Amino acid sequence: MKQSIVAALVGVVFALGLALGGMTDPAKVIGFLDVFGAWDPSLAFVMGGAIAVYAPVLRWARRRSAPLLDERFHLPTRSDIDARLLIGAAMFGVGWGLAGYCPGPALVGSMALGSDAVVFAGSMLLGMAGLSAWQHAARRSEGGSR
Repeated sequence: MKQSIVAALVGVVFALGLALGGMTDPAKVIGFLDVFGAWDPSLAFVMGGAIAVYAPVLRWARRRSAPLLDERFHLPTRSDIDARLLIGAAMFGVGWGLAGYCPGPALVGSMALGSDAVVFAGSMLLGMAGLSAWQHAARRSEGGSR
């Protein structure tokens, strides 16, 4: 229960940071990505501020044997770069550049702003569900053919 409360509070703080920093405004994001046009560098300061806060916390956390609210750290173990990673990164980048939303700000925007953000977030969630169903069906068919 304590973990859920802390997770909810961290989520609220993160959502507020995204909204206050302008990350939920697709026009601002597209302006930031348009380095050869009407470039708006203000989101670089948002990102720099996030890194300035996160870097010392990461350094402190890495010295610990376990996180504050769990028995062990759950860190990724894979470090290889494969086709799935490259395709996913390309899709993320193209979607971010075209729509001006990435997943976190899209979810925050859909809760606060509505309209385009809702369509983007809904499409994103539908795509994630579709991929999960496709992967599940592929695993089932591989297991059935053995």
